[in-house]
Amino acid sequence: MTTHLTESTLFTLPSATISGQTHHSSTTTKTPLHNASTGAQIGWQEHANSDQIDAAVRAAHTALPAWRATAPTTRAKLLKKIAELIEADRERLTAMQMQVSGKPPFEANLDVSDAAATFDYYANLCTEATTFAPEQIKLPDDTVTGERYYEAVGVAALIVPWNFPMVTTAWKIAPALAAGCTVVLKPSEFTSPVEHMLAGIMAEAGLPDGVVNLVNGGGEVGAQLTAHPLIDKISFTGSTASGKKVMQAAAQDMKRVTLELGGKSALIVRADADIDRAVTLAVGGAFANAGQMCSATARILVHDDVYRKFMAAFETAVRAVVVAPPAGDDVAMGPLVSAAQRDRVQTLLAQGVEAGASVAFSGRLDAACGEGFFMAPVVVAEPAADNVLWTEEVFGPVACVKSFRTDEEAIALANDTRYGLVATVVTADPDAARRFKTQLRAGLVWINTPQLIFPQVCWGGLGLSGIGRELGLAGLRSYQELRHAITDAS
Repeated sequence: MTTHLTESTLFTLPSATISGQTHHSSTTTKTPLHNASTGAQIGWQEHANSDQIDAAVRAAHTALPAWRATAPTTRAKLLKKIAELIEADRERLTAMQMQVSGKPPFEANLDVSDAAATFDYYANLCTEATTFAPEQIKLPDDTVTGERYYEAVGVAALIVPWNFPMVTTAWKIAPALAAGCTVVLKPSEFTSPVEHMLAGIMAEAGLPDGVVNLVNGGGEVGAQLTAHPLIDKISFTGSTASGKKVMQAAAQDMKRVTLELGGKSALIVRADADIDRAVTLAVGGAFANAGQMCSATARILVHDDVYRKFMAAFETAVRAVVVAPPAGDDVAMGPLVSAAQRDRVQTLLAQGVEAGASVAFSGRLDAACGEGFFMAPVVVAEPAADNVLWTEEVFGPVACVKSFRTDEEAIALANDTRYGLVATVVTADPDAARRFKTQLRAGLVWINTPQLIFPQVCWGGLGLSGIGRELGLAGLRSYQELRHAITDAS
């Protein structure tokens, strides 16, 4: 399936793709699709109906035995082919990311690289003999032998958000397919065009019918999908509030679940930090993807000795950020995904200011922004510990800065959150870096680096940031059941 999209006419994307066949819904439920940079409507996304959701799950269930029995090396070839086709279609995929999400070229291009690298990584993992080979267990009784092995969990429901379409999809589909699972994917109804393109690439790679199926729509579709009795595993990325509902639904049948949810992460700048590096990491950590990241390090903690120096350099950097449509020169930050998301962020900002937060400085919008869903980056200084901007995930270009005097205070401030996804530390002291890595309550800690994410490194958090891990070997294992056998040795 190849999707060609233009703004000359409004297109309509199908409500479901089941066993390689597209289906249109007889209902009138559909979501308008917009170009985030212009605000112009470019099409519609139909929502799947109950019969289509059931058919998609049953197609995956029917395809499961043959796919689960497929040799890992065969699955590796298909995953490798998907990675190659993504690379070959880089220009078109990048253009669609820019059109629908408004991402600057370097961000959209990075998304394509991330998706391709993820499929390639799991293809390689399938070729390693130890990945699927049974493991012998030494037992205290010589009359029996023990064995540990892994088997595909079954049919997986994959629900992905709008902030990184295609990327979070690859993070889920690649390990699920590598493990031997079949899947039903529900993309976000706001950024589905690029997901349809990815589905076309997977079909072109030669995946058997029913192994990957799509159902489109909003929360009502996700709710029906997760409640289906033939779903064995749910992997959900989205808000913590929605994640709680998914977990409740999974509990009814004890479905396996992975939840990658919100974050309220910290960037810590010690007194010995390279200030230029710290500012660069602060800008990237808070304002990449217009702040629409669960990993946004929007709580910035700066040692009192370098606070003024940092803030002066940070202000210069933020005011220099070019916020513009992706076609603009030197664009560094694009729009938010929708008018509703921009309104939500601006409402939270107003609530925080009304509660006493003070805006230290903000960036500016390029004249080319026009009617797009843009918002200038905003920096708030020294908000109260209970201010909504300090405690809640804003999911937009708003960063808060607080000062600290000791490492212990910085760690306490960073850990004073119900979330625990990531953290960044800027320091020249290796001993301090080791101390922070150990004591920060986060699933991933970056030391003096930007937010580098590799398929080899697991992704996931603590507390309200979710349950389970994606990527890495653990990401594969999350789509498998751990099993054991004890056999008479005679």
